[in-house]
Amino acid sequence: MHDDRTLVEARLRRVLDERIRPAVYPESVPLEVAVWHAPGEPVPVAEGLAAEPEPVRVGARWGAPWGTSWFRVTGTVPEEWAGRTVEAILDLGFDENMPGFQCEGLVYRPDGTPVKGLNPRNQWVRVGAPAEGGEEVRLHIEAASNPVIMDYRPFRPTRLGDKETAGSAPQYTLARMDLAVLDETVWELVIDLEVLGELMAELPADAPRRWDILRAVERALDALDLQDVGGTAEQARSHLTGVLSAPAVPSAHRVSAVGHAHIDSAWLWPLRETVRKVARTTANMTALLDDEPEFVFAMSQAQQWAWVKEHRPEVWARVKKAVADGRFVPAGGMWVESDTNMPGSEAMARQFVHGRRFFLDEFGIENDEAWLPDTFGFAAGLPQIIKAAGARYLLTQKISWSRTNKFPHHTFRWEGIDGTRIFTHFPPVDTYNCSMKGAEIAHAVRNFKDKGAARHSLAPTGWGDGGGGTTREMVAKAARLRDLEGSATVTWETPSAFFAKAEADYPEPPVWVGELYLELHRATLTSQAGTKQGNRRSEHLLREAELWAATAAVRTGFPYPYEELDRIWKTVLLHQFHDILPGSSIAWVHREARATYARITGELTGVIDSAQRALAGEGTLPLVFNAAPHTRAGVAAGGAGPASPEGRTTLTARPGGGHVLDNGLLRIGIDARGLLVSALDIEAGRETLAPGRAGNLLQLHPDLPNMWDAWDVDEFYRNTVTDLTDTDEVTPGHDGASVRVVRSFGGSRVTQLLTLPPGERRLVVDTEVDWHETEKFLKLAFPLDLHAERYASETQFGHFFRPTHTNTSWEAAKFEVCNHRFVHLQEPDWGVAVVNDSTYGHDVSRTVRTDGDGGTTTTVRASLLRAPRFPDPETDQGVHRFRHALVPGASIADAVREGWRINLPERRLTGAAEVAPLVTADRDAVVVTAVKLADDGSGDVVVRFHEAHGGRVRATLTTGFPAAGVEVTDLLERPLADTEAPPLDGGRITVRLRPFQLMTLRLKRA
Repeated sequence: MHDDRTLVEARLRRVLDERIRPAVYPESVPLEVAVWHAPGEPVPVAEGLAAEPEPVRVGARWGAPWGTSWFRVTGTVPEEWAGRTVEAILDLGFDENMPGFQCEGLVYRPDGTPVKGLNPRNQWVRVGAPAEGGEEVRLHIEAASNPVIMDYRPFRPTRLGDKETAGSAPQYTLARMDLAVLDETVWELVIDLEVLGELMAELPADAPRRWDILRAVERALDALDLQDVGGTAEQARSHLTGVLSAPAVPSAHRVSAVGHAHIDSAWLWPLRETVRKVARTTANMTALLDDEPEFVFAMSQAQQWAWVKEHRPEVWARVKKAVADGRFVPAGGMWVESDTNMPGSEAMARQFVHGRRFFLDEFGIENDEAWLPDTFGFAAGLPQIIKAAGARYLLTQKISWSRTNKFPHHTFRWEGIDGTRIFTHFPPVDTYNCSMKGAEIAHAVRNFKDKGAARHSLAPTGWGDGGGGTTREMVAKAARLRDLEGSATVTWETPSAFFAKAEADYPEPPVWVGELYLELHRATLTSQAGTKQGNRRSEHLLREAELWAATAAVRTGFPYPYEELDRIWKTVLLHQFHDILPGSSIAWVHREARATYARITGELTGVIDSAQRALAGEGTLPLVFNAAPHTRAGVAAGGAGPASPEGRTTLTARPGGGHVLDNGLLRIGIDARGLLVSALDIEAGRETLAPGRAGNLLQLHPDLPNMWDAWDVDEFYRNTVTDLTDTDEVTPGHDGASVRVVRSFGGSRVTQLLTLPPGERRLVVDTEVDWHETEKFLKLAFPLDLHAERYASETQFGHFFRPTHTNTSWEAAKFEVCNHRFVHLQEPDWGVAVVNDSTYGHDVSRTVRTDGDGGTTTTVRASLLRAPRFPDPETDQGVHRFRHALVPGASIADAVREGWRINLPERRLTGAAEVAPLVTADRDAVVVTAVKLADDGSGDVVVRFHEAHGGRVRATLTTGFPAAGVEVTDLLERPLADTEAPPLDGGRITVRLRPFQLMTLRLKRA
């Protein structure tokens, strides 16, 4: 037989495009259209429906950036269409290649009932099936003219990312607005041919199955009259029945399809627009569930569910019914799909507390999985947090984006820093926007790393990022792929059903230990410094507010602000979403975030002040309130009292220029350039800095990555560096314990204060940057005289180690990484810590000196600022303040303590008497991360703590109030049935912890 395969395949493509798809709607009549443009922000639905619109024609331009236009479409179903399926085709000016990234709409009936959402891949609204001739049609569309921020030439700077700079030019051209007959047979033929054509293209050219499909398609096309597609579609379909009914082979890979619409809670649109995106998507998905009995849809992010409940009660009622039917599934059990690298210990825990509690309160449902398909890597402390919240599984897709190394598994157990293991799955389909194309399903099969040992994978199916969800076309394709020869089998399932099957199928998967590092998007640890500082400081203010409010409630009857703290926690958690905290959203998002953090700071400061005043009482005794988890200057952790004397610091002239600071513990040399040239640990007789190298060195790099400007920093940025050594001023500080350094470069100015506090083994570096650079990267470097093959980096509830070398491609890829409050490097008998109050990104590198002693220089560099131009062209322009401290001679215990200290400065006021802590621990290795009252309003005291040094510890906790009982609980403050409570003996509780173990105790007050 002659090889005519390419001829038939080309014929299929053309006939589908030019004849069959256009015949899906063979008859149409135009609708009458009128529009009212809402001034300013979106208006309530009732106001939009009541507004008087002006007539408008198809082809008209509409929609200022971020505007809302209310379209009214009216028409009459022709009498001759009676008994047929009729739909309104409402094209607002869509580009079908951009679902979720441009204009969208929500359709309402005249009474305000939402019908469904409109987006580029979902432009239809069912009018009648069957339709009634002469039926009047009247629909209203709340249309959002969201501008296209990232188009076919992505990453170009644009002012469209903020309504304050976007202008008023219309963004879209109104396209088709018709009533049309839907020929369902032709529609089914389109799906048949798409499924077979896509499957055929993935099979080997010499596979018999491919040729069976080819001949069936050829016969179908021969049977189709191109001048009467509707009249011959059924006959064409009959020739495809055989190849569509051939069953899959028994060894076929098994795909669990989960209806999905990954909706970024903010990204290339503001938070307020996400509220509407969620409403459109959930309206669509509940409608699709009504039409498709096998379809299952899962939605994560309790915040988004809460938005539907608050803003769209009619849609919420439909969602609740679908949840009760088991087909609209809460997933993930987190408040938002947050970043997991940067949120602190308590914040990461509260993501699960608030997310899981919402689903429990609303639906009585408890999730087994953490659902984070798009998060930019996963911190090594996360597994035990997932387990402590009551979950068992993790799903993500994003690691497939790594640029250097291919992750070796798709299904595995992930082991965290304390030894907790979580069953984890990476969908081999390599997208969280699967559309059921044959190429996607075939890629999942080929790509699956665990063949021969497992055969289940998951496919999140539906348009996402900006929402939209699953379409009827995807559902129809999945139905044909349910059991089809040559393909993986596809079944709609809930996430929990998938994980149960996958775990049973693969009970002993391989284990991956440590962080799940994404070899991409490393700059998200630095971009938008203001947002990151707002997060860090809000986390610590929340700790203080809970601690002092709980202490005051127990001691004085102070009214514990349950509702206020709950609201603020949820606001902070929302802003940890993986495009807000990482700094990858438009300018509008970060402008609002800065304002939100400022408001939160005021509210939490008010709570702290009120609680401390209630505790202190009226008096003249100077009190220092210590919210850190370690005793400081004689003041107990979680208590208040007079501070002990701290010694003194001297400042003298340095020979050759500059200054020397000395407090008897450290002697600090600062040269005439304002650089740190000596940091001598006097007791150890050990110099901290490498010979001939200077610390406190600001370094400036060019920074234009190949893609993803706000997200990425590419390794070649290090090829070019400018050391900022010129100074405007190097002078003594006003306190006699500091040196002030001022530098200018480019359009920017840096003012630093280097302070050696009396009685402390740390040099504090306060840096203020008035930043006006473009596409630059600013680092703060400390070259240390240390030989260390690894270093410790703080993460949630502990720390973990990264190598300082680049032996393999895995280590070399980690040229920019995350820490929380400290990094620590150590030789066996001496170490150094670098701590910070608000930065996350850093790098550590090592060189061997070729002159002098031949020793090793290990350089720690903190990342301060970047200046990408997309998606926010003014990223980080303006004034920023950072605080770092260099701690020579530090053990890991010192690093932990100093990390807390720099983030929780003392608060001072006068009062009547000292304040004893509610709870104390007798071992520094036991770090208390939360002291609060139980969320249920019972008045019980909840204490959360962990082992922080990486060793086993036996410790005694002592309560500062009469305690009648103690329970070990999960993060949601519920007793753990299989865990014996530690004994309570006169207010003393003895606990034993393994390395980095997290524990939550609930203490009943007597």
